[in-house]
Amino acid sequence: MVVDIVRVVGFGVCGVFTVVLGLVHFAMPRLLDFDGAIPTEGAPLRPLSLLVVTYQTKRSDVRGIAQIMNHAVSYVLVTIGVLDLLVSRWLGAWFAPYLLVWLAVWWFLRAVTQRHMGSRPGDWLVAAGFTAIGGFHLAFGIVVWP
Repeated sequence: MVVDIVRVVGFGVCGVFTVVLGLVHFAMPRLLDFDGAIPTEGAPLRPLSLLVVTYQTKRSDVRGIAQIMNHAVSYVLVTIGVLDLLVSRWLGAWFAPYLLVWLAVWWFLRAVTQRHMGSRPGDWLVAAGFTAIGGFHLAFGIVVWP
């Protein structure tokens, strides 16, 4: 009974939060001023060297990669949120524990990488929040799983 309430409320809160976060993330290049932060003019960047291939990296490449990664993360966030909101449809499936552990690891990775943003109190708070979401998914994936 208590587990059912925690499941419904917990996954509901996680799902709504994650969908909203994912939608906001699509606007991050504008909100964080990627164009101002990564100017197209300036000193040449060192080339990208991969074994026998060398590629002269331009600033537009760096800005493009930042936007591509941001939009890919945005898409994953929205997908995770939708999965959380639809948890009652798949929680009993054979793959549920594996998916929940994968989601937990994703959130833990996101929490650890918050350090790249800095070490301000807000960064620690964000990391703690993402760790809590990961812990919630892990609990259902391993501990609570019947």
